[in-house]
Amino acid sequence: MSRREHIGGFVFSTSKEALDIAYIHQYLSTESYWAKNIPFETVKKSIEGSLCFGVYHLNEQVGFCRVITDHSTFAYLADVFIDKRFRGKGLSKNLMKFVLQTESLQNVRRFMLATLDAHRLYEKFGFNPLKEPERFMEIKPFETY
Repeated sequence: MSRREHIGGFVFSTSKEALDIAYIHQYLSTESYWAKNIPFETVKKSIEGSLCFGVYHLNEQVGFCRVITDHSTFAYLADVFIDKRFRGKGLSKNLMKFVLQTESLQNVRRFMLATLDAHRLYEKFGFNPLKEPERFMEIKPFETY
């Protein structure tokens, strides 16, 4: 069941049907630092396997993020963005509030993310640097698409 909320002239929604996948792909592949040149099919598949959140203004998508989760023990926040034209209006904060109010994410044991430049935003919502980074490992076969 999808959620929808009106906040300050914008609509926040979990409906995958409302997502503009072409717009999301365009942003991620050309404007993001973390997913440059990502293939359309990869974006589409990542959306299919995630809990997604869209931000809309006058029926135009202006923001997005997704959470990769099992809805019980683990969640990973990814692909967070607000269109340049709409920054400075508190949309990132409202999007984070909307995400963190999602019922199925209330009791996850670990909620993680990676960011290059938005630490101050996420700290406001309780995210902190890893307490024991030596416990974490990764496989990262390539840097960019």
